[in-house]
Amino acid sequence: MAPLIDEIKKHKDLDLVICVTAQHRDMLDQAMDIFNIVPDYDLDIMKEGQTLTDITVNVLKGVEEVLNTERPDLVLVHGDTTTAMAAALAAFYAGIDVGHVEAGLRTYNIKSPYPEEINRQIIDRIAKYLFAPTEKNERNLIDNLNDGQKVIVTGNTVIDALKNTVRDEYSDENLDWASGSRMILMTMHRRENLGVPMKEVFSGIKKIIEEFPDVKIIYPVHLNPKIKKVAEEVLGGNNKIRLINPLGVVDFHNYMKKAYLIVSDSGGVQEEAAAMRKPVLVVRNTTERTEGIEAGVSRLIGTNINKIVEEMKLLLSDKSIYNKMTQAKNPYGDGAASGRIVNAILNG
Repeated sequence: MAPLIDEIKKHKDLDLVICVTAQHRDMLDQAMDIFNIVPDYDLDIMKEGQTLTDITVNVLKGVEEVLNTERPDLVLVHGDTTTAMAAALAAFYAGIDVGHVEAGLRTYNIKSPYPEEINRQIIDRIAKYLFAPTEKNERNLIDNLNDGQKVIVTGNTVIDALKNTVRDEYSDENLDWASGSRMILMTMHRRENLGVPMKEVFSGIKKIIEEFPDVKIIYPVHLNPKIKKVAEEVLGGNNKIRLINPLGVVDFHNYMKKAYLIVSDSGGVQEEAAAMRKPVLVVRNTTERTEGIEAGVSRLIGTNINKIVEEMKLLLSDKSIYNKMTQAKNPYGDGAASGRIVNAILNG
């Protein structure tokens, strides 16, 4: 949302009120610092061991109070988090229009990704403005529109953000450590991958670094204690793997830029990597971002250890296949999504 916030501030006839929930406190604070965002309301809901029910209830109540105070004409929510879903629902209950940034993504399996797929479907039923990143997202929405809903294809705001985060002269100690090797950047955090799937992927990673001496792994480990525990158990203590704390968005984008390839179960990473022409192996069984698969910049490979090893070996051994992925066209936008969203709001 950061580039959209900046775009809204350029228009004197728009009044902006920023509300954050702090569903993930540390990650939120990093992003706000980097983009110089000062929220008007901070619900500060995060607590240890919080459940999806906790998040939903606390966001509903907190956002309700903000809406009763501010009475906005429009509430903008982004993506498919439980925060976004509950905030949209609070606006719906209050009779306030909703705009959904990043609308129309679908796997059509409400348990994968969980709970994101059901969250975005709920928001898309509620929202008046559906800001779809791609034409495929638009098609997902067209057949199920309610009266008065508007679909606008905008591109994704995450591509807008890259203009302010990727830097030619960037390095740090971890990248210096990986210098001279083929660095693989990994992220893994989804709820459906906890347990056996995560162990399978990590075990596949270990096999790869044993077979390819010029490969090193950097893995910013999610703050979830369950993920940290498995990462340490399977990948800890290896001099070719660095388990590091989560990165701020500027650091992470620049790590992506330096990576040889990326292994991830993230949604946003699939888009960002496409813009940087970095091959992505998606360690999930489904993806709502099939445009990248179709364009050839990413491959959906699941979480089976044998498949992980097979796909990574292919990209590390076959330069022609690797090069083909790096030359694929980015399907996720041209970096002007925020302007299109604001224009759509101004034009009603």
